Amino acid sequence: MRVANLAGRAVLLVADEALDVHKASGGLFGPDPQELFARWDELRVWEARGEASAEPQPYDAADLGPAVPAPRQVFAIGVNYREHAAEADIDVSERPPWPPTFTKFPSCLAGPQVQVTLPEGLVDWEVELVVVIGRRTDRVTAAGAWDHVAGLTVGQDLSERITQLSGPAPQQYSLGKSYPGFGPLGPAVVTLDDLGDPGDLRIGCELNGETMQDARTSEMIFSVPELVERLSAVAPLLPGDVVFTGTPAGIGGTRTPPRFLQAGDELVSRIEGLGTLRTTFKGA
Repeated sequence: MRVANLAGRAVLLVADEALDVHKASGGLFGPDPQELFARWDELRVWEARGEASAEPQPYDAADLGPAVPAPRQVFAIGVNYREHAAEADIDVSERPPWPPTFTKFPSCLAGPQVQVTLPEGLVDWEVELVVVIGRRTDRVTAAGAWDHVAGLTVGQDLSERITQLSGPAPQQYSLGKSYPGFGPLGPAVVTLDDLGDPGDLRIGCELNGETMQDARTSEMIFSVPELVERLSAVAPLLPGDVVFTGTPAGIGGTRTPPRFLQAGDELVSRIEGLGTLRTTFKGA
């Protein structure tokens, strides 16, 4: 099942068409995409019964909004791939006791085809697997963590590095990563049964056709189940919350010379089985 946000309405993507959930369920579910996650188990049962009272319709992919438009909590994980740690000169030869965790503010979330206005500074890219929570998750173990995941989607953790790394005391990670449009998310939330091995997916991005990042999610230091266990040990995860799980090697700021996003660039981010984001950039 692939759940998406089409012009603010909850839909299921079926091949090249979209099924409006509110209309197809005869009003059993509302039109708000975010509200579906609070009734995720009911949605799965309804979809499995095949009782839709409407037909899928063609749609324009440019009308897709963020697959999860208004999560109550957005968690983000730093330095979760060893090669990314190495390019940033961070020693993870011994596994850290906790995954570095910060947030992106929900107002930065954007759809899978969006144009972002570049702020002043140095804007970098970070393609990430994003986990979407489907049940209240409070102190679960890694062994049971997948049962609490509604699905997975593609995310970009765009980052303005000057703001992010400004001092004098702890850095402004959340601010530097939360400018408008800095969280492209989508095109859909894909359930685990649509994926062969949800813990091992190819992930990467291209900038103007040139490959920048290319890895597999199985290379994470902390796997998805481990992240869910660690986060839920501190803060209950709520239906519709999202977790950006970290980026592999290949970001712009660690290149020689560094390379940052410019007006006119096109960034294409993709994850095997989940889909593609296309983000273009313009000047202020």
